[in-house]
Amino acid sequence: MQSFDIVVVGAGPAGGHCARTLAKNGYRVLLAEQHSSFEINNFSSAATPLKTLELFDLPEQTIGNVWDKLTIVSSNARKTWTSPEPLGVVFDFAKLRQFLADEVTEAGSEVWMGYRYFKQYRENGATIAEFKRKGTTEPTRVKTKVLVDATGSARAVMYPQKRNRPSFSKASGIEYLIEVEPESYRKLDKELVFFLGSKWMPQGYSWVFPMEENRLKLGVARYYGKHAIAPVESQFKNRIHLITKNYLNLEDNYQLIDVHGSTLYYSLGLQDVYYRDNTIAVGDSVSTFNFLGGEGIRYAMLAGEVAARYIGQYVEGEIGEFEPYRKELRNYFLRRWQISERIAKKVYFEYDDRAIDRGVSYIGSMNVENALDILFEYKFEKATQGILPLLKRQWIAFLQSIRERFHLKQSKI
Repeated sequence: MQSFDIVVVGAGPAGGHCARTLAKNGYRVLLAEQHSSFEINNFSSAATPLKTLELFDLPEQTIGNVWDKLTIVSSNARKTWTSPEPLGVVFDFAKLRQFLADEVTEAGSEVWMGYRYFKQYRENGATIAEFKRKGTTEPTRVKTKVLVDATGSARAVMYPQKRNRPSFSKASGIEYLIEVEPESYRKLDKELVFFLGSKWMPQGYSWVFPMEENRLKLGVARYYGKHAIAPVESQFKNRIHLITKNYLNLEDNYQLIDVHGSTLYYSLGLQDVYYRDNTIAVGDSVSTFNFLGGEGIRYAMLAGEVAARYIGQYVEGEIGEFEPYRKELRNYFLRRWQISERIAKKVYFEYDDRAIDRGVSYIGSMNVENALDILFEYKFEKATQGILPLLKRQWIAFLQSIRERFHLKQSKI
């Protein structure tokens, strides 16, 4: 039986970055992934600010595309921000995880692909993690000092029995990877497009992200629950087709490369179990993805990096539990995530199209820096900075309507 300092279950962004950080710090790490290839579950793309690359030391090879243009479309409103410089990137999810795994092996630790976590138990005072390799019946056992749950919303290590899991809020989504003609691709190259409102996706949102040459990712996400007004939309593919035909004007002249989907389970108020004895959870296992915008990759990696620091201290005997880790993460996330929860409940379960249209117009009154701070950094205090420009435009429009009505001449102000 092999022994490791740390065993990380799940090679997503949180698990991969946690394992990468620990391996580079000299610990013997096992990173175990249930799929035999990262292409198999390439179910996520992520638009993120440019600083994410520097923050986590990520190379160009992890990028699907860069973006310098952002558009939000609601049922009856539209706003676009542009920049002469790149604003962010869209990750290639498979290449990002492959890079993190490669870093683990280059640092002298191990990555096991096709190994599904089965259970853990104590034996002679040691923690044993048991895996089943794809295509085999006999389990593989390893000994570890710390076990990391990086299985995402599955929370397979913390909650081995689903019936024992607490209540979570859920959101499901589906994403199409399509290949289009060069002319159609150039119209959206380097532009992120988000869709809100009942026209596009009741009780959720949709998106179009540019990937590598001539490829786009189209996605829809819906939150579980009952909307006060809008009917529930259960057919995701209908909303994908709406975007391809009514927004992209593609009709059927595109090639479908891949279809994938998943369900996220989020703990309102961040009431997740962060640790239990020498087991610690990271990433979506502790609800690091934002409930309002669905963004998760950079925050999952942040949780993995914070966890790695405390795991190192635990292995060295400097701390005896992971309570400081729980406190640090909650201090970082709790306030912004709770505000996001309240806004998400209104946008996805209460607002009608007129309210969403007004929201898009309101954010549209801001400059690109403030808009990105709200949309990607969740600095909601910046929202008040859009009031004066909005009121000024409304006042000018009102005066113009009076002049036109009474045939008055334009005066200089």
